[in-house]
Amino acid sequence: MKTSDMFQTDRKLLKKGIYKLLEIKDSDIRLLTLMQGVKAVDRGIHSGGALSAILPLTAVYYGGYIDYDLKDPSRVGQDMFILSKGHAVAAMASVYTDLGFFKSELLENSRSVESLLNGHPGPLLPGVHIATGPLGQGIAAAQGLAMAGKSQSNFNVFAITGDGELQEGVVWEAIMHAPQARLDNLCMLVDKNEGQLDNHTKLLFSMDNIPGQIESFGWRTFEVDGTSYSSVCAALDQFQNAPKDGRPTAIICNSTKGFGSFSSDLNRHKITLGEDEYLNEKTLQENRRDVRMNSFLQFAEELKQAGKDDVLNELKNRARYMNLEIKKDFVSGITAVPFAGKVPARNKKINYNPADIPAYTADEKVAASDVIKSCMKVFAKDNRVVSVDSDLGSTSGLEAGISSIDESRAINIGIAESNMMCVGESYAALGYNAWVSTFCPFFDWKVLRRIAISQQERVEAIASPDGWLSKGHGLDLTFLATAPNFETKTNGATHMGNDDTIVYGGIGGLNIIDVSCPNQQVAIMKWIMEGNKGLNYVRIMRAASGVLYPAGIDFEYGKAYQPYGNGASDVNFVSSGRGVHEAIAAAELLKKKDIEVSVYDMPSFDEKTITELLSSKGLTVIAEQNNGFIYEQLGRLILKTGDTGLLKNCVAVNANDKEGNFHYIHSATYDQLLDKYQLTPKDLATTAENNLKG
Repeated sequence: MKTSDMFQTDRKLLKKGIYKLLEIKDSDIRLLTLMQGVKAVDRGIHSGGALSAILPLTAVYYGGYIDYDLKDPSRVGQDMFILSKGHAVAAMASVYTDLGFFKSELLENSRSVESLLNGHPGPLLPGVHIATGPLGQGIAAAQGLAMAGKSQSNFNVFAITGDGELQEGVVWEAIMHAPQARLDNLCMLVDKNEGQLDNHTKLLFSMDNIPGQIESFGWRTFEVDGTSYSSVCAALDQFQNAPKDGRPTAIICNSTKGFGSFSSDLNRHKITLGEDEYLNEKTLQENRRDVRMNSFLQFAEELKQAGKDDVLNELKNRARYMNLEIKKDFVSGITAVPFAGKVPARNKKINYNPADIPAYTADEKVAASDVIKSCMKVFAKDNRVVSVDSDLGSTSGLEAGISSIDESRAINIGIAESNMMCVGESYAALGYNAWVSTFCPFFDWKVLRRIAISQQERVEAIASPDGWLSKGHGLDLTFLATAPNFETKTNGATHMGNDDTIVYGGIGGLNIIDVSCPNQQVAIMKWIMEGNKGLNYVRIMRAASGVLYPAGIDFEYGKAYQPYGNGASDVNFVSSGRGVHEAIAAAELLKKKDIEVSVYDMPSFDEKTITELLSSKGLTVIAEQNNGFIYEQLGRLILKTGDTGLLKNCVAVNANDKEGNFHYIHSATYDQLLDKYQLTPKDLATTAENNLKG
């Protein structure tokens, strides 16, 4: 036999042995997954999708395709994994426990109040970077990680999705964009198990041409038998060895819901696992493991008899990589040493020269986009600053500013706001100071909420002495929102942000900031660039505005500013954004009538200042060019404190309708809107006078 033929024979024998080892590991993962169900606080488990996901998940992690770092799961440069179909968390938790990301005790009592293991994965769990569960968003986040991977150390990103999940729109936003970004380091495995929640035996509508649909957007696609390790691994080999031609890879794994289980009850989306059912399934799974183990041991003996010691020794090495140990008559599992302690801290402070930051004089009128453009030219010299626009780069200033320094970090995702947000989150998860931008009402609430959950879990993991994350591992992600308040003219109600703060104000951990002045905008950006500021929703005016504050002012979240007056007065106007300018003009009118007036700017809600104002003898007029965010926050404060007397000397003027209902703003000029909602300086002065007399 020729040397080349001998090599090919040995290679085939090695692969055959690896597949047999993967099948043994498959059984071990299934047994761990079953155990989670019976020992969960509610004995519940998303069995159907978890069990069908075990094979591709095991292939990726034990087949030698992914480079992960157990000593530092946060290290940038290692390969990344996203479980987009987050319902399969039990399968992933089994693998992560076996690998050593966390202790096996974590698999017990899951979904209890004291457990880190919930119904869907998130950064509470060591090694998990993105919270998933709402379907479709995980693959978009994986695409964002792959984008960062292309620009850094060219790491690979793997994601497992489901076929039911492909019914979500954001999936296709990512699938369309990934080839455009030339993400040949992205591998998406589709667990095509032909079922979903309402019907676990059939998709609610046919998706029979998934390979062709994905390929049509420029992906390299493989359709494989998702019940066979040799088939799935052959496709992963193709991804690993493929030429770097810019095409991402999709592997469609044809399977069935609950694949690998014996009981048909386990095929459903979610079940409550009874003790008898568990014991029966456990026995059958253990028997299958014995069969698989004996098949491998017989194969090993045949190798030994054939003098294939090199192949056998390599299989022993591969077994150890899979946390398996080959003995004479048994293949046992090796207990991994679990990751302990915290990952290294990150320094999130952006480096820049303060002397280069723009400063504006009192006689200037400046557009917020120009402020942002000028500031980003300074901040982006630190390569940890990145922006993602969605076909509105010309209005945010982000793209123009950052691209002048490094256009690879000035990303325009196209008309795909949900995808934009997921990509921004991915960069933030890697330690970037990330900015995304679109019209105020165009941010996807579902995505925004999931990102906020990721951030909350990160904060909890940082704060906990036993958590895996350390300081600097929170998300620094800014949502730059254009067209807030009365910024309209050619736009209609669908584009106007008069209700956005009311909606997003209910999202935990999101800082809402309404900008009134160019120098204040600079101060806010400097504050964000200090790092560790979390999620910030910053509303910027589109038209140029005058300067209210001197250059060099500092910004503090939760603090009001007083651009006019000397403390609590006879009349105290409270506003934000462009409304502050109108309040100052109203104050000038009242001053001519010898009425003492102060104006308070609340870019973020200030409980202390509003309480002091409402406790004073003066009248407080809360004037807002939106549906009354400050006024609503005041209502929450009153409910919290029980002090209803705070409303005694308070008047609210905003964009609600005459009955006080939330209301959408239609197209008009700025002056027309001020007049319609009685928010002109003259109207505000009259409102103040009438209530003083009353």
